[in-house]
Amino acid sequence: MFEFIRTHKRLMQIFLMLLIVPSFVLVGVSSYQSGGDNANAVANVDGKKITQQEWEEAQRQQMDRYRQMMGPQFDQKAFETPEARQAILDNLVAERALDAEIKRNHLTVNDATLAQTIAGIDSFKSADGKFDMEQYKSVLASQGMSPAMFDARMRRDMALQQLNNAVQASAIAPRTVAKRLSDINDQQREVQELVFPVADYIAQVKVTDDMVKAFYDKNATLFQVPEQVKVEYVVLDAAAVEGQVSVSDAEVSDFYTKNQKRYASTEKRTASHILVNAPKSASAADKATAKQKAEAILAEVRGAPAQFAAIAKAKSQDPGSAEMGGDLGVVEKGAFVPSVEEAIYKLKQGEIGNLVESEFGYHIITVTNVTPAAIKPLDEVKGEIAAELKKGKMSKKFSELAEVFNDTVYEQADSLKPVADKLKLTVQTVNNLSRKPAPELGDAPYNNAKFLQAIFSDDALKNKRNTEAVEVAPGTLAAGRVVEYKPAAKRPLAEVDAAIRQRVTMEEAVKLARKAGDAKIAAAKASGDAAGFGAPTTVSRTTQPTINPKAAIEVVKADVSKLPAYIGVELPGQGYGVYRIGKVTMPATIDAARRASEADQITNAVGQQEMYGYIEALKQKAKAKILVAKPAETDTTVK
Repeated sequence: MFEFIRTHKRLMQIFLMLLIVPSFVLVGVSSYQSGGDNANAVANVDGKKITQQEWEEAQRQQMDRYRQMMGPQFDQKAFETPEARQAILDNLVAERALDAEIKRNHLTVNDATLAQTIAGIDSFKSADGKFDMEQYKSVLASQGMSPAMFDARMRRDMALQQLNNAVQASAIAPRTVAKRLSDINDQQREVQELVFPVADYIAQVKVTDDMVKAFYDKNATLFQVPEQVKVEYVVLDAAAVEGQVSVSDAEVSDFYTKNQKRYASTEKRTASHILVNAPKSASAADKATAKQKAEAILAEVRGAPAQFAAIAKAKSQDPGSAEMGGDLGVVEKGAFVPSVEEAIYKLKQGEIGNLVESEFGYHIITVTNVTPAAIKPLDEVKGEIAAELKKGKMSKKFSELAEVFNDTVYEQADSLKPVADKLKLTVQTVNNLSRKPAPELGDAPYNNAKFLQAIFSDDALKNKRNTEAVEVAPGTLAAGRVVEYKPAAKRPLAEVDAAIRQRVTMEEAVKLARKAGDAKIAAAKASGDAAGFGAPTTVSRTTQPTINPKAAIEVVKADVSKLPAYIGVELPGQGYGVYRIGKVTMPATIDAARRASEADQITNAVGQQEMYGYIEALKQKAKAKILVAKPAETDTTVK
């Protein structure tokens, strides 16, 4: 919307949280193990510590999540800044304060709601769209969680969501303010343009040697070549370890024999039911009537078993399953009330049981499918087992080699050849490394901030000794050695003379274009006419501009209390534009849908602010205190 907020600051005061309030995103760590009394505490919340280890684990988990989401675009360095680390700690503190409030108010989620929510998660469903217990367990195992751990996490997250919804639902945005903001957004301005091209003034510019020298001296940093090094380096990673590890068929067979439970599937049953409501609170007469109705339906079903789904759809009073012909999906232990579960596990496939009474009423139950328990054969899981065993061996081998790597680069610090020979690694070379990572080098091990810090240490630079082993990525160590050092230097004037002359010429030409443009504005204001300006065009915050985008932003920000209004705008690479604003109007028709969307956005913003304030209050209530120093604010003052 062309940043119209800047033009209407008073109207936007209550919405400035969109710009100044950081988003509150829970880091999603379900639980932590206590670091013990001797653990380094980084914060205290509600009398409990947040340890350094917990903080680091939260950082690791956040990076893992973003690595999965972003793939090749993931930049680990963005998550290793002091500000990013501090944001995670702030979120941990807020999370603990919310946890304390949930416990104080005994907020919880019942078993039925939890089971329904988990069953609805797509990653736990089989190809036919139904909840699959084995897939559920497998997905959790791949994330290092047990079902009990995941259930606890889900209960907590759902309780947090209840709390969040309750707070944000109380947010109210005044309709008059929303309308005023939408009016500003819809406003149209008729504008005429006159451009003074920079090319028309280049011939008038005479650049002297003194002007070039002055620019060179004033802008020394533009011509600075940073210090650079030529580096030898070696890398110990999974690829280097893999060739030194193997798994035999005998090991695979032995593992399979000892862990057959992992490859066993339990019996699976799918069932359907028809419910006739008769809650606990119902009178005896109502219960009797419901039972009589259920018996009649049971007789109907037994007379036409193939019509069970159709009868359930027509007569079942269970809103969750009636539309699906009474289908309950795959039955899991503990998912249903005991009487219903017991009946399901007694029936054979296709059998229709007797009436079952529960706290909800009377059930007519049939088992639609039974898949017996089975064990996957060795040939089917052989590759999976071999990969798992190899991964474990590689992890152990990496730990062993990492110790040798560390010791060798330190003890024989004058060369990387000893460690390369000992561990069968390759010594590689890279030129022109600077102190800061270069985006174009991507995830190369020598482009890691920690590695570069070690390479540019005094010991590595002055004494040409090996760096320590640096973890440049999970499971990847690197060590380097400076071969050649080039100190920072300023490029000579003769080398950059032509580039400076071109830049100064353009700057001086723009000044002349601006001078001509400002003179035109003064003349137009005095005469009041539009002589020299182009044809009128309409500019608004909701349509693609027909003039230069930078000029369009300035046009919608301009003071139009007196018309015609005039503004001048420097147009990068083009020259100087002068704009005459002749009319300010509203569109003939209003986009009601967009206005409704804008009102929702404003309400959501207010809700986020309410939640932020609530969390800050909970922090105070929990006496939250961060015990580590926050990163210093950067001084952006131009000196």
